[in-house]
Amino acid sequence: MPRTPVVRLGTEQGDYVLTSLDNHDEESATTLAGHTQALHGLGLPTSEVVLAMDGSLVIPVGDRLLVLKKWIAGTVQQPLPLALLTEAGDLLARLHALAPNAEGLDDVPVAARRLSPEHLAVIPGFDDQDFAQWLTSRLGRVRDAEADNLRAPCLIHGDLFDDNLIVRDDGGLSVLDWETISLDDPLLDLGMAAVGLAQDEAGLLATERLHALLDGYEKTRPLTAVDRAILPLEIEHAALIIAFHRYHRHNVRFPNPERATYHRAMVRFTESVDRRV
Repeated sequence: MPRTPVVRLGTEQGDYVLTSLDNHDEESATTLAGHTQALHGLGLPTSEVVLAMDGSLVIPVGDRLLVLKKWIAGTVQQPLPLALLTEAGDLLARLHALAPNAEGLDDVPVAARRLSPEHLAVIPGFDDQDFAQWLTSRLGRVRDAEADNLRAPCLIHGDLFDDNLIVRDDGGLSVLDWETISLDDPLLDLGMAAVGLAQDEAGLLATERLHALLDGYEKTRPLTAVDRAILPLEIEHAALIIAFHRYHRHNVRFPNPERATYHRAMVRFTESVDRRV
């Protein structure tokens, strides 16, 4: 996801962060702010939106849409320390355990993190035909396996990477950025978190980090034997989604020679899942 412009504000009442949602219209900005506020109200450690004088969540200023939130004192640590991966897994499990139809979340989209039919239709036209064929083959394997292994959809974050986690000054974690929230398979979300948080220095799957993430998750939501068997494929599925978006963004939508090969890191990561899990 592109980074969102933010400004920190210090006042006598406390510190705040003013966010400019430059990639949204007023409806989508209000929806995003509403989801964030609803999740905070349900006890999830995330940003608290400050309402405008008229009670609105979004403040239009000129051609910009601004959201004011309370500042979370802490830092982004990349990579997230191993000792905090257990808490990250627990945080994800707490999200998955929330009622999907809770007030303020009843308009969350369904399966928005997956590749759409429109996405899939452009893959055969990629200039890098080796990558296109590899991606198509891998996605087909995932689709076949998922057909007989469906789980009840729940609220998922969809992008639990270390840059969306704040290590608070009190040592706990808070999660940011609900742009990709949707209703979907919890294992796909767990797989996405594994891609984002369980890589080693070479960009390959680090089993020690994965186990720490799972240990935290299973404190709240134990996995079944079937879940554990299918999880490696969902980690792969998450990596394929990211590989597609990296290639499509940097080679098709906004060609950038410096980033044209960013998708290859996900190819290497995906293949490491086969070897290490």
